[in-house]
Amino acid sequence: MSTIAIVSPGAMGSALGRCWQAGGHRVVATVSGRSERTRLLAEDLELLPDLDAVVAVADLVVSICPPDRAGPVLEAVLAAANRSGVAPVVLDANALSPTTVAGLASRTTGAGCGFVDGAVSGGPPVSGADPTQSTMVYLSGERADWVAGLARDGFRTRVVGPDPGQASGVKMCTASVYKGTTALWLQALETAHALGVTDVVLADLAESEPDRARQAGRAIALAASKSSRFVAEMEQIAQTQGVAGASPELFEGMAAVYARVARSELARLSPEAARSLGDLERVLALLARGD
Repeated sequence: MSTIAIVSPGAMGSALGRCWQAGGHRVVATVSGRSERTRLLAEDLELLPDLDAVVAVADLVVSICPPDRAGPVLEAVLAAANRSGVAPVVLDANALSPTTVAGLASRTTGAGCGFVDGAVSGGPPVSGADPTQSTMVYLSGERADWVAGLARDGFRTRVVGPDPGQASGVKMCTASVYKGTTALWLQALETAHALGVTDVVLADLAESEPDRARQAGRAIALAASKSSRFVAEMEQIAQTQGVAGASPELFEGMAAVYARVARSELARLSPEAARSLGDLERVLALLARGD
């Protein structure tokens, strides 16, 4: 049994923690200074008073936070490890470019801790989920095999290579399709709503993509509820594509889309509330109302 620390225990972090917990591991976290929503999401985990207490007992520290917080969170974890005289392995499971991950890996190993690059594909995992349909966690780095070998129930792992940045490279490519496609639907249906032709546009799209058309309202609402954190993710994708020789402008534009959506009334919904909102006309009406 290993002790796994979740920093921080939001929807995804808490879900991963519960799956490791179901696999027989001790899973710890802290909700000090966090919102009531986070406290509720993390209530099944072992909660400790503060970050120092969490890091001090951890074999593995899992950083899972908005992309623009990954650097500060890592610095806080390394400082806590230094104060406690411990050297855990850090799994960075954030939506970051390979270039950004390389910098985090260097800082982590320079502080004497191990580093594993991680990328989550899919929604928050559920213990007992069908193993062929469950969330995938891609891993890379020297200790990736060790992390992959930790027992868990509800998500799959796949080691994609020995170098930090390889797992995140997978995330940057897949997320560009998943979240980019959602942004395209959002833009198209938002425009159709403004022009008064939503039903006609949706009927046309449903001929080729019936499932996506049927779920459009819920998908747009859920993306809007997470739009503030998607901005930095789109910027990381743009950086990744630019370094690879592709055009960064497309996802710089996607970042602008999500930044605008983040100012809408729709973005004020929690992900849980957004998931239950399926009426497309209501979703588009809320999207049209901004600050």
